[in-house]
Amino acid sequence: MDTIFGFLYEFLGQFFGSIWSIITALFTGVGNAFNFAKYSEIISKYTTDLGGMAWVVAIIAIILLAAVLGLGVFLIVISIKKTIKFRKRAKDTGDLVQEVNALNKEVMRLNLEKDKILSMKVSQIGLNPNEIATLTGEELETLTGGDGDDEENASRFYKLNKVDELWADYVPPIYDNEITLPEIAERFRNFACSRLRLFYDIKIIRLFLSSFASTRLLILQGISGTGKTSLPYAFGKFLQNDAIITSIQPSWRDRAELFGYFNEFTKRYNETELLRAMYEATFNENIYLVILDEMNIARVEYYFAEMLSILEMPSRDEWIVDLVPSVWESDPQHLDEGKLKLPENMWYIGTANNDDSTFAITDKVYDRAMPIDINTKGTAFDAPLTDPLTLSYKHLEEMLNESKEKYKVSEDSLKKVEKLDDYVIEHFRLAFGNRIVKQLRDFVPAFVGCGGTELDGLDYVLARKVFRKFEALNLSFIRDEIDGLCDYLDQLFGSENMWECKDYLHRLQKLV
Repeated sequence: MDTIFGFLYEFLGQFFGSIWSIITALFTGVGNAFNFAKYSEIISKYTTDLGGMAWVVAIIAIILLAAVLGLGVFLIVISIKKTIKFRKRAKDTGDLVQEVNALNKEVMRLNLEKDKILSMKVSQIGLNPNEIATLTGEELETLTGGDGDDEENASRFYKLNKVDELWADYVPPIYDNEITLPEIAERFRNFACSRLRLFYDIKIIRLFLSSFASTRLLILQGISGTGKTSLPYAFGKFLQNDAIITSIQPSWRDRAELFGYFNEFTKRYNETELLRAMYEATFNENIYLVILDEMNIARVEYYFAEMLSILEMPSRDEWIVDLVPSVWESDPQHLDEGKLKLPENMWYIGTANNDDSTFAITDKVYDRAMPIDINTKGTAFDAPLTDPLTLSYKHLEEMLNESKEKYKVSEDSLKKVEKLDDYVIEHFRLAFGNRIVKQLRDFVPAFVGCGGTELDGLDYVLARKVFRKFEALNLSFIRDEIDGLCDYLDQLFGSENMWECKDYLHRLQKLV
């Protein structure tokens, strides 16, 4: 036994003795390194022997040694601070993670509770209306649109059903069916001046009214502050039927932004104000204007794509929007198998600014719309106090259609347009299709009917619908060709005409 203990003592003692020697040597070394008393003793010992240059060397050695010792202390302090800071940060991060996890669990719990409450309401198992109102903070009618009956009897179109109730006993007003297009233009100009202190050039108003004959989509574009939004707003006031202002949002990407959508969970249709106005328009003959404010702050061809296609249908019976795939007994009375027919008495007017915050409006949209440029403020003038007008869309359309028959575009002008088309194809490799020609045949007579001239109407359509396409070309390559085109316009229509086209083309030249 003594032999084993002796072996273990010597064997393990060799290892642990070495470790102890290292530790003691380390502390001894550190202690000796910072033994300032010994340094003083050495300096004192050699004070009498050092002199001259030797003292300089000795002082340098003392300074270097002090710097080394100071650097060592500094590094040790920095290491300790970083260690403490790291441990604190790790602790704080851990606390934040725990807090976030706790909050996530709480959110999940609250969502589950809400889902349970709504599920019980939808399926009618165990909650009465008072309990729903207490637990959700909402009125029962707001939550479901109904009175607590089963799904087939509950209302999923709350706003539209309200329209049914409000217009159930509607008595149409006495419309002014004697007024003419020039009278409407002049009267509206005076109304805007005398009632709203808004000033418009008579040509802008004629362009605005004439556009109603060619398309359902108008685009008012130009610099900010020239009255793009106020023009349709004032016209709604003039007709005693306020325009519906829909502020476009950058996130809009599909038709749900315009029409709303059916929520499968709540069994309710989320109705937009535009949908409500569309439905209301089916009850009367008033003229409805929808203002798509800042329409190109999102891509028009995304959220308005379905409307562009539907409004192109030749028959108004095909102007149908599918809202829901099924039919409930409680659905609004003007919905046919979940479908809504777009009202014939509604026009859509977009306002557009061209800056860094907006998207470019594509040819697909421009070709289907009538753009009106408003780049100048109206000049103030005096007008007599003018009353608003009661006008039906049917009478407006009758006057526009009469203008199409009475002021048809002359054959001479159409031949000149054909020659211009050939010239543009030859020199610019561009052509305008049948849609633009049809709009020209509809717009120009209406413009004449409102008090304008045929050449001014042609000038405006060609500038805004045809030559606008030049912006997509390389302007540096067509710059010299533009002068020849302006000369050709003078040959066809006379040098005193077509100033809209020539001014626009010269502006393109200056952009190069």
